[in-house]
Amino acid sequence: MNELHDKVAVITGAGSGFGRELALLCAAEGMRLVLADIDMAGLDATQALLPAGTQVLTQRCDVSSPESVEDLATQTWARFGAAHLLFNNAGVAVAGPTWTTTRADWQWVLGVNLMGVVHGVQSFVPRMLEQGDECHVVNTASVAGLLSVPASSVYCVSKHGVVTLSECLHHELRATGAKIGVSVLCPAFVSTGIADAARHRPAELADANPLAAPFEARVRKAVQSGKLTAVDIARATMDAVKADRFYILTHSNIKPAIEARMRDILDGRQPTNPMP
Repeated sequence: MNELHDKVAVITGAGSGFGRELALLCAAEGMRLVLADIDMAGLDATQALLPAGTQVLTQRCDVSSPESVEDLATQTWARFGAAHLLFNNAGVAVAGPTWTTTRADWQWVLGVNLMGVVHGVQSFVPRMLEQGDECHVVNTASVAGLLSVPASSVYCVSKHGVVTLSECLHHELRATGAKIGVSVLCPAFVSTGIADAARHRPAELADANPLAAPFEARVRKAVQSGKLTAVDIARATMDAVKADRFYILTHSNIKPAIEARMRDILDGRQPTNPMP
């Protein structure tokens, strides 16, 4: 995937954060774009930043809905006849003790973060296989998919699922000889719109963790103090696509915590708290 000019990139969560910056980088490569988000105002803002002449399709898409993602794939092939880069990037977050999480917390976060990736794979990968071109799928997880962070069980479960789904997909595609690469993006704290994702939380899933507030405030502070930007993460992601690199660990300072967790498992120790 070194030559991206005139290829087609599909990006969910393109209305802000990583998705917006990935869209700008893909446009700079001369790619044609399919930008999807539940936030149409955000999509419009992203589109306004694109270079003149960029071929782009914008579409409202709720990735938790298989029908919505399938329609996105249908419209992608109807408009451009192909997809080469798929960024399953849309994501939301909640926080709070596990014992006070609500069913709505689990349904909302798993629906977007995990099932959104499942739906993207199911709707796009079969078409990519039939297409036969060199393609690449990037699934946005988090370092929370490699660690177990206190007061983040719902988010961690969703992102651990994305990591192992991506690993399984990689093995399966390699075993079939498909020309489709896979990467999983695992950033730490970065200033994006995810800390305010609740503004798009469905009304029917509004029953939130009653003890969430102090933990969400802590997360918001950590996100705002992140040293790397969404631009940095997008650049690292595009570099990984071109290099066919699977694990995209953008924050090297988190690796000791990941190593400690692996040692805990292999040595049979009590789990180390990554956020003491």
